[in-house]
Amino acid sequence: MLTIDGSHGEGGGQILRSALTLSALLGRPIRVENIRVRRQKPGLRPQHLTAARAVAQICDAELEGDALDSRALTFIPRRPPRAGRYHFCVTDAAVGGSAGAVSLILQAVLLPLALAEDDSTIVLEGGTHVAWSPPVHYLQHVYLPALARLGLRASIDLERWGWYPRGGGVVTCHIESADRPLSPLHLTERGGLRRITGISATSRLPAHIGRRQRDRTVKLLRSRGFVPEIEIVDAPSPGPGTCVFLLAEFKGGAVAGFTGYGRLRKPAEKVAEEAARAFLAYQRRDGAVDRYLADQLILPLALAGGESRFTTGKVTEHLRTNAWLAEQFLPLRVEIGEDRSVRVRPCDDKERRVAQ
Repeated sequence: MLTIDGSHGEGGGQILRSALTLSALLGRPIRVENIRVRRQKPGLRPQHLTAARAVAQICDAELEGDALDSRALTFIPRRPPRAGRYHFCVTDAAVGGSAGAVSLILQAVLLPLALAEDDSTIVLEGGTHVAWSPPVHYLQHVYLPALARLGLRASIDLERWGWYPRGGGVVTCHIESADRPLSPLHLTERGGLRRITGISATSRLPAHIGRRQRDRTVKLLRSRGFVPEIEIVDAPSPGPGTCVFLLAEFKGGAVAGFTGYGRLRKPAEKVAEEAARAFLAYQRRDGAVDRYLADQLILPLALAGGESRFTTGKVTEHLRTNAWLAEQFLPLRVEIGEDRSVRVRPCDDKERRVAQ
């Protein structure tokens, strides 16, 4: 059994989700300790608990410590991941419901199911567009297209939006079984900007909020020389919410996404500025991969054959933490350069022992 210190590096739920993914794929039992101990609410929250139970279901794993607020979890897979139809609901993990992010649940089970022997379909219920997690639009337009370059194909249908704090969103994900090993990635140049598009989405709010978000986004980006195409979306949802999502596509094949979320008493213009300024900050730096995709690529690249290279606009603690975790499970090295380049390559046991 591999024991993992959940307080290492970024110290959040990412360590747990990534460890569950690799444990399921490799059939290696794990115990994760010190789960989110430095967070305001330490231990397992509804989305982490749902992720653990979801991965356990697809590989018939034995679980110990799977309870809200638990700071340690033992996970023992008893069979390889099994394809099928699954339904996971974050709302069920907490009394009174939860807007825990469905995107985080999907990222925990996606690789094990993609590398299973047949196609799978997953229905997920919870938060679809909530802070501190990738919105479903980011998965659809940035994350999944990046994985498609490696040979992993999946699609997401957004049926109902879920905002904080009510949640209630529904997505259906179709995952194709990869018929060959994942391919390495070489993406070091983004190329010139091809176009920037986006949405200004609102649910159960006055129409002028969506218009104000769109108008402020367009004005701010045009003042910097860009010509965005922003669509106003009236999003079906059981609760109110709002966001701006921007998608930047480049001639070199890079794609990046940026989000601003609304909240009570936050002006619509501030939501727009949050997304627009995130794009402008990325645009000012070199790097093909945005800061959010960089850490999300580590696990699939660790499982791909050969050596992968990419560059990113910013090296985050999430990236360093996922790199460290992958090295605990697999004979590989993740090298992060001062120029924000990332190299993922196989290594022999001797080099691995020296590095650790």
